[in-house]
Amino acid sequence: MSLSEFDRRVLEKVAQIPRGKVAAYGEVARAIGKKKAARAVGNALAKNPYPIIIPCHRVVKANLSLGEYSGGADKKKKLLEKEGVIFIGKTVRHEHVFKFYRS
Repeated sequence: MSLSEFDRRVLEKVAQIPRGKVAAYGEVARAIGKKKAARAVGNALAKNPYPIIIPCHRVVKANLSLGEYSGGADKKKKLLEKEGVIFIGKTVRHEHVFKFYRS
């Protein structure tokens, strides 16, 4: 599978999200300098050829609800819970939000 430069940048950035943390699609977009590309980030993650290495399940919606996942929302939630992420209903608790460093 051939990835675009944009897709590659998204996957590299998502690989930086630590275990037990999540980042919003828009946060990933801002971190790669494309602040209005949240939907495109989701599309890039849907093409992730390395889901074991690049943890696309750690990317959630801006309101901290789960969003899409190829294995389904229940599987995404279970993967995050296994990493120690705590939910209030279907929403990630704020202490699990990861912010990328910006210089």
